[in-house]
Amino acid sequence: MEIRELTPDDWEGEAALAEEAFGAPPAGSPPRTRPAEPPPGRHGWGAVDGGRLVAKVVALEQASWWGGVELATCGIAGVAVAAEHRSGGLLAAVMAPLLAQAAERGAVLSTLYPTAPGIYRSLGWELVAALDRVTLPTASLSRVRPPVGVTTRRAEVGDVRAVQELYAAWAAAQNGPLTRTGPRFDRPDTEIHADRGATTLAVDTAGRVVGYASWSRHGGYGPDGVLEVHDLLAVSADGYRALWQVLASSASVAPTLALRTSGADPARLLLPGVTWSPDPAAHHPYMLRVHDVAGALTARRLALPDGVSPRGAAGVASGAGVGVGVGAGVGGGVGSGGGAGTAGPGVAIDLAVAGDRLGADGRYRLTLGDGPGRCERLATGAVAGGAPGGVDIPTLTPQGLALLFAGAQTCANLRMLDHLTGLGHHDALLDLLLAGRPLHVRDYF
Repeated sequence: MEIRELTPDDWEGEAALAEEAFGAPPAGSPPRTRPAEPPPGRHGWGAVDGGRLVAKVVALEQASWWGGVELATCGIAGVAVAAEHRSGGLLAAVMAPLLAQAAERGAVLSTLYPTAPGIYRSLGWELVAALDRVTLPTASLSRVRPPVGVTTRRAEVGDVRAVQELYAAWAAAQNGPLTRTGPRFDRPDTEIHADRGATTLAVDTAGRVVGYASWSRHGGYGPDGVLEVHDLLAVSADGYRALWQVLASSASVAPTLALRTSGADPARLLLPGVTWSPDPAAHHPYMLRVHDVAGALTARRLALPDGVSPRGAAGVASGAGVGVGVGAGVGGGVGSGGGAGTAGPGVAIDLAVAGDRLGADGRYRLTLGDGPGRCERLATGAVAGGAPGGVDIPTLTPQGLALLFAGAQTCANLRMLDHLTGLGHHDALLDLLLAGRPLHVRDYF
């Protein structure tokens, strides 16, 4: 069995595997041909047995927002294994070099949309969010309160940058959305504008774009008419109100509105009714893996909240903070670790990762001081008794690390699920550092 990076010459094998895993292309699709070169930001790896491609995985160069910081992210897509080779560990063998290569490009995270979450969970990914499609009666939108100081107009090619900037402002305030930058998104404005279809802008009195909705129509103009909203985002309540009202105007020809959304969408809070019906057939769970633990925690630029000194943070860590009910333990306290790149005394959070099949196991130290925190890897490999030498420190499974990093679960919940063991002296501080932002994803890949 040969594990190697794929080239354009492997296109026939890739196409055959894709058809076996995902079905034949829709009728009318253009015939597949050999690409002159791989698409920008796409890297394929596969397993070849006797000259036949029997497994493949595609890595996409992307970035996503976490804690207000853009982090290089490897998007996993196009996973397929030949039927006779499934359940044999082949996927892990292909994933290992693919993730190693992604790390060389600077990726510290990887994300994917699974069809079988259990397979990827065994390799360290965990469910943290979902991309959904919800439906609601278009006529119900007419009861949305009229906007004040916001008007609407159709977007033109010259508005592409303003739309991108609004998306970035929204996405930076969440955890999880892609930045929509990099080689996969680097296209001429004319192409981006054409691909979006109809786009309506919400504009304030100063001429600033405060929201947009990209939409299309299908299903005729009778009871089967649907207004498909691909993107609906705003940075003001009146921006959302203005867009909802424009969409409501299609009620007579499109009785149903279908919206691509995720998480607790603030757009819903402007609606007068409660109808928000998820479409089970369009529910796409989203999984995260932290494959470079030290790199991800350092790149996220974790810092003590304003007004909290290292000494105060040590109090939170030891259970002295308000509402914190955890016990004091080793590895923390003022001056207990001055990690590289952090000036002055700080709080050192020692933790371990155990049970990862793709190389993240080991002991780590996150040091917080007056500036952004820095994480370093102190030891690699299996961690016995919570840490080398049997010292009992907080120990996360790779799945627990993904959930904690995303802010999807608290330390308390992770302990209930056995994803976090060892002393709890830093639980409150970890929650404070990593939780607090809504989880959202708006791009399928």
